[in-house]
Order: sequence, then structure tokens, then C-alpha cells
Amino acid sequence: MKIELHKIKIREVVNGFKDSAEEGVVAYGGKLDVRPKYQREFVYKDKQRDAVLDTVKKGFPLNVMYWMVREDGGFEVLDGQQRTISIGQYVNGDFSLGDRYFHNLIKEEQEQTLNYELMIYFCEGTDKERLDWFRTINIAGEKLTDQELRNAVYTGPWLSDAKLKFSKTGCAAYHLANDGGALVSGSPIRQEYLETALSWINKGEVADYMAKHQHDKDAEKLWAYFQDVIAWVRKTFPNYRKEMAHVNWGELYNEYKDKKLNATKLETEVKKLMQDEDVTKKSGIYPYVLTGNERELSIRAFTDKMKREAYERQDGVCTFCKKKFDISEMEADHITPWHEGGKTTADNCQMLCKLDNRTKSGK
Repeated sequence: MKIELHKIKIREVVNGFKDSAEEGVVAYGGKLDVRPKYQREFVYKDKQRDAVLDTVKKGFPLNVMYWMVREDGGFEVLDGQQRTISIGQYVNGDFSLGDRYFHNLIKEEQEQTLNYELMIYFCEGTDKERLDWFRTINIAGEKLTDQELRNAVYTGPWLSDAKLKFSKTGCAAYHLANDGGALVSGSPIRQEYLETALSWINKGEVADYMAKHQHDKDAEKLWAYFQDVIAWVRKTFPNYRKEMAHVNWGELYNEYKDKKLNATKLETEVKKLMQDEDVTKKSGIYPYVLTGNERELSIRAFTDKMKREAYERQDGVCTFCKKKFDISEMEADHITPWHEGGKTTADNCQMLCKLDNRTKSGK
């Protein structure tokens, strides 16, 4: 990997600056691709953006940036996209700093900003070296998510189309999943919608799916699948609750999409469980009413006080094997099982030795 430091004035970097949601961001006389396909969209908040300009205005040093040198003689931003766009948008008049836009500054102030020198490393190397370096320098600022790093590896027509559908502000996936209440958590521009859809369709093997479809002409198969999942959820659980945004709907859809389900009956069960104080993980209710797996619910555990009361009441004797144990060798158990109406209360608590408790519960 060849790395060479350059000092480049802001006036040169923002020359020809264009920011388009569809076509990307270019600068440096059209030679710099500010937002390559593997990069995220602009995610700086106003406070972060303003801090960049305040640093420039005061003449303080900004963190070094990295540009990758392409074979065609152009460049792409490897690290520094957010800072570059902040500067470009300000000089372009897209926002004000305080109550003054760039064009409101006196000539001397404008020249001070334009003559500010950015510290930029030009990097040359193979694709593998570039991606390895990309991961290495992603140690500060707005860190990349796992999905953003995957995007750096599996670039191509499939990813470009997938990002249009799942990764843009107000994208189709966001509108579909939020029309009637959010069914997916996270932010599209941080690639969380795309990651969720990929995890659903390929049982958590996100990178494997991207590798297989990297050179597909589009992401229509993934988009059609995502639409089917959302439609199934709305039909199966028509009464929306906020907890639904945290359910692995893809896993449930893959297993139950072809089974006949009674939405009215399911709603009755969901409603009852939502009111059960022993159910501490409300989002787990949805997989539970389909699978019957109590672990989905994180049933409220007995307190140390309840355990001690039961232990003393039993004189330390396991109610199953009738042998005496120290309390540290025992575990709490529901006398009347939770699924039969038993509550997590002191009078429904019994202490069993660890062997008997785990044999009884199948743990």
C-alpha cells in the first residue's frame, strides 16, 4: 500500500462540488468521488457539521483524510466523506453557520476558508489492500456498521439497486415497513433495513447472500421477499403494537407462511400475554404464540428473597429427591407452571436441586 501526504486547499477540493441523491457527490474538479458505492449517505448531525466548519474558521487542524487513487487518475474518498460534504455544502450555500451563509461573509473571511489546507493522504494499492485499509482507519468519528463494511466488499449492480430500495432516506422499504406502524427498527441510511431484509431471507447469513448475488442485475428478489414478509405480518397480526418493531419477522414468515393461522385467536392470546406482568419481553409474545417456546418471553425470575423464603420453608430439602442441599446448589422453580397459570410469586416458588430442576425443565 503506497500512502503519500498532500496539503490541498479547500478551494481546490470544493471546485465543481455537486451533491445529488441519485448521482452521488463529486468534487475536486469532477475528479473526486466523495461518496463511493461502499460509503454511507451523509449522517452528520447539525452540531457535528457545524463543528467541522468552526474548526476551519479558527484555523485549527482537522483530522487527516484519505483518498484512494484510481487507475483512471481520479480519486475516491476512503475516509473523510462527512467532513468533505460538510465543507462543500457550506461553501455551496446549503446551510448557514450561526446566522451567516458563506456568501454573507466578507471577502477576507471567504478567502480564509478557501485557503485552509486539508491534510489528505493519497493511497494506492490493490482492492484487498484498499478494503483492509478501509477497515483499519474506521476507528474514529461516525464508525461504520457491519453492513456498511459488507457493502464495501460486495459492490456491484445488485448492491446499487438494493441501496435504492432499502438504504435511502424515505426509501420504499421504510415506507412499506412503517405504513400502519413500524415493523423494522433502525435507520435505512445506516443500512439497518438492508441488513434486516438480508438476515430474514438467508437465515442470518447476510454476507453469504450478498456474495451469491453480488453480480445480479438488480435486487428484485430481495425486495419481493421483503414485501411478502410485511404483508404476511399485517395479515396475521393486524392490531399493531410498538413491540412489533423488534421481532424477527423473517424467521417466523419462513416457518409459518404456508400454515393456516387464525388472526383473531392469535390476537386474543397476544392481548392476554401483553397484560401478564410475568412476561418481561413483550416482543417475544409474537414468536411465542406461534412456537410455544417460553424462552421467547423471558418469564420474570424469582427474587433472592423469594428463593430464601422457599429454601427456609423446605429446610433446604429438594422437593423432588428429598435430599438436603446448600442454597447455592439449588434453583427456583414454579410449583404451578407459568403456562398453567402459575405466577412468579413467593407462594408458588419451590427450591429444587440443580439436577432435578434441569431434568424437570429440560434445560
